[in-house]
Amino acid sequence: MNSTMEATQNEQNSEVNPPDLQPQTLSKNAQKKLLKQQKYEAKKAEKKAQMKEQKQRDAERKRKEWEEKLAALPEDERLKLIDSRKELRKERMEKRSEERGLKIQKLTQAKETGQNIVVDLEFSHLMTHSEIHSLVQQIMYCYAVNGRCSLPAHLWLTGCQGEMGTQLQRIPGFDKWIIEKENQSYIEAFSERKDDLVYLTADSETVLHELDLTKVYIVGGLVDRNRWKGITMKKAEEQGIHTAKLPIGDYMKMSSSQVLTVNQVIEILLKFLENKDWKASFFQVIPQRKRTEGDSENCQVVDGEVDEEEIKESEMKKRCLDVLSHD
Repeated sequence: MNSTMEATQNEQNSEVNPPDLQPQTLSKNAQKKLLKQQKYEAKKAEKKAQMKEQKQRDAERKRKEWEEKLAALPEDERLKLIDSRKELRKERMEKRSEERGLKIQKLTQAKETGQNIVVDLEFSHLMTHSEIHSLVQQIMYCYAVNGRCSLPAHLWLTGCQGEMGTQLQRIPGFDKWIIEKENQSYIEAFSERKDDLVYLTADSETVLHELDLTKVYIVGGLVDRNRWKGITMKKAEEQGIHTAKLPIGDYMKMSSSQVLTVNQVIEILLKFLENKDWKASFFQVIPQRKRTEGDSENCQVVDGEVDEEEIKESEMKKRCLDVLSHD
């Protein structure tokens, strides 16, 4: 009886942590980074609360200033000022409506003729709640950036299940996004186009020199490369699909971290769709602190595997919500 229970327990453990996908033991350096990240999260929460309080104080101050300004004016001038403010607000709303219409038109056209780019969200079971949240913030940014492009891509989110799907649904206006949202995997979504699938990973020996509209490029949505190194390449090999890496080493040498975030990878692809210039795309997107100009054939970037310290989530969220709130 005991041996049966132990066998059952071993089977359950193997399902949670498959033998070939065991997380790597964190080095001392990685442990220090983890501690630093935890302190950063605590400080970020405190700063967020302070910013919220400051925003409330600023709103109250502006309200009082407006009331005082109106109170100091004669009746006729007060009415003119109120009407002027209403007209200005109307003009802003009309401009936003026009911009929103153009954005919808571009994104709708992209579904027919745009470059297919997939964010693979099937790694959510390997991430913590905060890591999933970080990835969701990046997806918000990707959608906002794509909507501003003159030649937007046809974006896909595959594997939208579990906590990942729940957090995505909490994004304001997510149900109205012009983007493909699939609970199934990209293998299932493109079951008739498997030979067109190309997983972008730094471990690939194939360098991506051009974007092919007939191909579907996949970016791995995974936070914390320290625990799951090489997992995207292994996944692609097991599925028998093509792989490629961005030609970063042909144009620059990375000076510090060799990791690009999901939003950086996708923004690079979007830039290249517009300018057909890899060097310009890399230098416009990759932070200066992470690069030094020059050639380096040995430069490797883990495309899509995320270094959380590169993401200033509060700033990113503010920018994303500002854009998305106009939709």
